[in-house]
Amino acid sequence: MSGTKLAGGPTQDEIMAVSLFKLGLRSTDTVLEIGCGSGKVSIAAAERVTKIISIDKRPEAIKIARESAQKTTIPNIEFFCTDAADFLKSDRIFDCAFIGGTQQLDLILPVLAKKVRRTIVVNAVLLSTLAQAVATMQQLGIFCEVVQVQVARSHEIAGSIMFKPIDPVYVIVGKGTAC
Repeated sequence: MSGTKLAGGPTQDEIMAVSLFKLGLRSTDTVLEIGCGSGKVSIAAAERVTKIISIDKRPEAIKIARESAQKTTIPNIEFFCTDAADFLKSDRIFDCAFIGGTQQLDLILPVLAKKVRRTIVVNAVLLSTLAQAVATMQQLGIFCEVVQVQVARSHEIAGSIMFKPIDPVYVIVGKGTAC
């Protein structure tokens, strides 16, 4: 990966495992990732599905994600540097969608709900994002659940082991309505 550091950092492995599980990925799926950042989630999901469409509006994120993907042998990821609202104007339909970071959830989720056949997962660290995602999904009638994931990792200290917590992440799950 390049030396550029993205805001928010890559998704922690444990959070990614829960998020991918909640997506319920199938080998025939086409998956959309909005706010792909470093590309870590797209790369992990690409091993399980037919195609990943990864978008981020930050050119530096797309550069890092492409570099990360090129270090693997995974050929089924397409990266686009674009705003989610603009990208969703296309006629594409997806089996699942993962939102790792985006603004304007209240505008994007209604459009995304019509373009996703099965599952939408939103990861949130901010309470305002959690509230907005849940409220919007409830209004759309697609809300399923929120799972709060709190991870702590062991660290050696004074000849023993302690645990350092990582900030909690809220995994918000909804169902798409596209036919």
